[in-house]
Amino acid sequence: MAEIGKGVSAGKLAINVQKTLSRAQEKVLQKLGKADETRDAAFEEMVTNFNKQMVSNGTKLQKDLKAYLAAVKAMHDASRRLHDCLADMYEPDWFGKEEMDTLAEDTDTLWLDYHQNITDKSLLSMDTYLSRFPEVKARIAKRNRKMVDFDSARHHFASLQKGKKKDEVKIAKPAALLEMAAPSWAQGLISAHQVAQTNLSYNQAEEDLGRAQKIFEELNVELQDELPGLWDSRVGIYVNSFQSLASHQEKFHREMSKLSQNLNDIMTKLEEQRQLKPGPPPGRPPHRPTPSPDQREQPVGLLEDKASTPDANTDCLSTAQQVRSPTTSTDAALGAFIVSVYLLQVMTVHDYTATDGDELELKIGDVVLVLAFDNPEEQDDGWLLGLKESHWLQKKDVSAKGVFPENFTQKV
Repeated sequence: MAEIGKGVSAGKLAINVQKTLSRAQEKVLQKLGKADETRDAAFEEMVTNFNKQMVSNGTKLQKDLKAYLAAVKAMHDASRRLHDCLADMYEPDWFGKEEMDTLAEDTDTLWLDYHQNITDKSLLSMDTYLSRFPEVKARIAKRNRKMVDFDSARHHFASLQKGKKKDEVKIAKPAALLEMAAPSWAQGLISAHQVAQTNLSYNQAEEDLGRAQKIFEELNVELQDELPGLWDSRVGIYVNSFQSLASHQEKFHREMSKLSQNLNDIMTKLEEQRQLKPGPPPGRPPHRPTPSPDQREQPVGLLEDKASTPDANTDCLSTAQQVRSPTTSTDAALGAFIVSVYLLQVMTVHDYTATDGDELELKIGDVVLVLAFDNPEEQDDGWLLGLKESHWLQKKDVSAKGVFPENFTQKV
């Protein structure tokens, strides 16, 4: 037998073409109302639910989950670029440089885990759920084709039943005429042959009907048992998908909230660092005379004489007396010093390295006793004259006094 294609013979192709034509003819007759159609309202409702479950709900949910994951990935990429930009701008001496690098890594990992968890727990579950539908859809289509074959065989058999008697009468008349002209030995054979042909067509139609009915009913029963369970399974898959999604969302936002708070804390401390860090010290004349030895080593007695001059230092004495009651000779000397030139106390908030012989070297936390200039015209804007409190308490002299930038200190 001639081969039309791989595994398809000419005979098989002819049978398929004949089935297609027969089904098309049957459906045309049904649409024209000239042939009845097998109907199953319960099954049709199951098919309606199936299509709704597959297309309107399942496929749409799968599509929207993929769109959500694409948005998560886009947000992840945007977050990574934003942190990379911040890392590039963040200077090494700024507060929390290492913490910023760690925070960026943790944020990136959190986004990756979130995307992967949704993919594994929600999207893949939906993919597995929907993978059942194409096979069921193919069996529904096959069932519908076999239903048309059944209707066609049923109508063909019914037409043979109705026309059987009429055909037998039509066959009998010409057969009688042939028998009269035929030899005696052949009389009766012609009628028997024609009746046999009619019976053969009838029996073949009956067999075709039984076979078509069996195939259709087997498929129909299988689907009637399967479709209701598939319809009910939608609730479980929706619950699992959205519970998993909600759980991972809650975990992601909780962890991201912590990282965001850490970032906010780092930025807050960086701002505090900026506010505490002074600008450059004010400019000074290039050739400022260094205080003379006489100015650096004024005896305490002379300082005490100056205390008799009434000025604002009287208030400083009152404050100092509240803090230190002179009970020893040392305290008395300190009190005398405070009375004469001590204006206020300041604390160093940023290290300062002296750049000239008449400047103080300061460390964070140093307390400085601010003194009055002997000649106010010698004071540069933004600079104060003072003596470290620690030096005075140890040495009890003013030889180590010097100038320092005011913006590197704050009042105590």
